[in-house]
Amino acid sequence: MSAPLPEWAEHEAMWIGFPSHAELWEVDLAPAQEEVAALASALWQDGKGEEIRLVAANEDAAARARTLCPFATVIVEPFGDVWLRDTGPIVLDGKAQGFGFNGWGGKYELEGDDSIGERLAATASLPYAKADWILEGGAIDGDGTGTLITTEECLLNENRNPGLSREDIEERLQRDLGATRIVWLGDGLQNDHTDGHVDNLARFVAPGRVAIPEAVDEDDPNADAFGDAAAALLDADLEVTAIPSPGKVERDGEIMPASYMNFLIGNAAVVVPIYGAANDEAAVEAIAALFPDRKAVGLRADHLLTGGGSFHCISQQVPA
Repeated sequence: MSAPLPEWAEHEAMWIGFPSHAELWEVDLAPAQEEVAALASALWQDGKGEEIRLVAANEDAAARARTLCPFATVIVEPFGDVWLRDTGPIVLDGKAQGFGFNGWGGKYELEGDDSIGERLAATASLPYAKADWILEGGAIDGDGTGTLITTEECLLNENRNPGLSREDIEERLQRDLGATRIVWLGDGLQNDHTDGHVDNLARFVAPGRVAIPEAVDEDDPNADAFGDAAAALLDADLEVTAIPSPGKVERDGEIMPASYMNFLIGNAAVVVPIYGAANDEAAVEAIAALFPDRKAVGLRADHLLTGGGSFHCISQQVPA
């Protein structure tokens, strides 16, 4: 089995979860939908980007999606919530690879999330297989050469696969995703309910090259995690590029897992979540420099963040 293509390889389409449940999103539902529509538009790039497949959980949300994004294909499939990076399938070798899903270690077990991957594969006429262990797509990132990065906080967490050792996890990543090398980082972001997904911490931007946040504010709650991750990446002989961190982002007194690393790479654009932080512009410029063949777009993701994630978390690419 070959390794998954990197995110910057050409896409046939992008699946994007569309916020659908008022009882989950409450006052943030409509503005979160608007943030998703802005993301979809930026990826579509007036037809120069890729096909956008918005996934709505019910007809009311689908109608809203069609109004906001008349250019998109709207798929109606029930799901618990929008985080398709974790619940959708990973497409490789023309097949959809699914995994077990237990609501991020039993925190949020919602109806439909454990089967949306297989149903999405069916809408794309992709053969589907499901592996015999728990894995969320946001827990790993690859550069297309067989190297994957992940965090111990997530993949070795007792709430995911309590009977599996580090060696067992590595063997399954090799078997199911064609990985040839696993680089382990430590902890992810503070208050990240995913238990430290790597797509909020470190992202491949080219073969052997990883972008990682750098604390530029004295009160950055994740400074230690950033430093530890950078050291581990350098020890693994990977090139590290520092991107300014948004620093401390709070809502109602709670520190939020805000990260520019949750950017999404499309065919024609790379879309960076921003939060009204002082470092927003500098981060978008730094990420733009890593993708000179794409338009870099910074878009607010404040309301999506109330659900615990951002642009990368709600999406899953279908490689060309």
